[in-house]
Amino acid sequence: MTMKYGRNPGKTGVLTVSLGFPCYGGTLNMGCRCDTVCGLIVGSVVGALVAVFGAILMPVGDNIIASTVNKEAVLEPGTTAYENFVSAGNPIYRQFWLYDVLNAAGVVELGEKPEVKERGPYTYRTRYLPKENITAHENHTVSFLLPAGAIFEPSMSVGPEEDEVTVLNLGVAGAYSSLDHGLLNFLMQSTNSSLFQRRSVKEVLWGYRDPLLLSSLVGVFYPYNGTFDGPYSIFTGKDDISKVSLIDKWNDQSTLSFWDNPYCDMINGTDASSFPPFLDKKEPLFFFSSDICRSVSAVYSGSHDLMGIDVYRYKLPPRTLASPVENPDNMCFCRDELVTRNCTLAGVLDVSSCRGFPVYISLPHFLHGSAHLSQAVHGLSPSEEHHFTYLDVEPTTGFTLRFAKRLQVNMMYGPSTKITALQHVKDYTIFPVVWLNETATVDEETADMFKKELVSRIDLLDNLQIGLMSVGSAMCVLCAVAACVVKRGRKRNIIA
Repeated sequence: MTMKYGRNPGKTGVLTVSLGFPCYGGTLNMGCRCDTVCGLIVGSVVGALVAVFGAILMPVGDNIIASTVNKEAVLEPGTTAYENFVSAGNPIYRQFWLYDVLNAAGVVELGEKPEVKERGPYTYRTRYLPKENITAHENHTVSFLLPAGAIFEPSMSVGPEEDEVTVLNLGVAGAYSSLDHGLLNFLMQSTNSSLFQRRSVKEVLWGYRDPLLLSSLVGVFYPYNGTFDGPYSIFTGKDDISKVSLIDKWNDQSTLSFWDNPYCDMINGTDASSFPPFLDKKEPLFFFSSDICRSVSAVYSGSHDLMGIDVYRYKLPPRTLASPVENPDNMCFCRDELVTRNCTLAGVLDVSSCRGFPVYISLPHFLHGSAHLSQAVHGLSPSEEHHFTYLDVEPTTGFTLRFAKRLQVNMMYGPSTKITALQHVKDYTIFPVVWLNETATVDEETADMFKKELVSRIDLLDNLQIGLMSVGSAMCVLCAVAACVVKRGRKRNIIA
């Protein structure tokens, strides 16, 4: 800006002042310099303030998200967590593969090693019924029952339930360790029973009348339909969000009574359907499974994208079913030193005291088990990819959005001088009957709702924070550099 002082040629004695902005075309004076530099300095300060605001917004935004999640994660009417809790949820499917014995006669008559081939999958929809007897309690817990049911899904199966397979005789294996062998041999001969039997898939899974057991119903999962798991009592998180979904009691007891040991009888963690929010990938997740009658832990193995949602994957580590030699914590799970070879056998869990029937649980095909287990039966091929158990959990809310629980049910038989069908058996054999893959995945509608209500808001806040910091920082630096350039140019003009 310039100011011109002078006499008006036409009017003597009158002082005139003219204002202009000739800061271009090579004309630059003190006023223009001041306005330019000051403006750039102001721009730099404003940019710094914008960047600082973006930085301040980060903890503020995190607090807003934490407050919202903590509120919605509480198990009380009106919250997102409670709506998911009371509903039947996404379909849960159980796929079964049964071990068909190919040389049953050779095992009994010649002492051959059993050779098996898995048949399946035979798929059932399970856990399709909502929780029952949901009751809130004053100690910030809520109790409920989990009804059990299974509906066959022909379109997801390799054949009908009536398909027949040759499997281990459940009655014989069950009576082997509980009846006098002379009496058992008499019952087997009088009912024309042997070590193996031909049964339909439906009979093996859900029950059949066994003549050996005086026509009592027996099946791998009998009884199932019409039964309940629980009652469970879990914390709502109302008074402490870090306790939400943790199991307080199962079957009205705060500890188990199967293992005769305080450590093994502990009920730790949740039922695996959800966990307290804001997961730390360095910490394991604990959950109780009534299927295996114990609590286990899962460790972080990596992050995955599930329908546009980032999830943490947790897997059961090999030490879960490791022998007490490798994992001393498992010593109290060793129940039979003879069968487990002085508690050195890895990969199986004897749940007889829990099930009331001699049953051993393992991972499919004895994954992570001792070599002896898979060498005793031909036809097994354990695979980490196909046989491991995992949970995909959204880390902010703690909701499990996808899982695969894979277990194998085994029974045991061994040598006997009194039982004709076992006279050629050389060693105790933990024999696989069936393995299952129980899976569920969040549906697209729920995933879209999840992304809209949580993920998109978090992303928007993150982008706003980054945008403010980036634009503010750039504005601060560019204006500061430009101010320096203008000042240097001014000095050159003064010198010139």
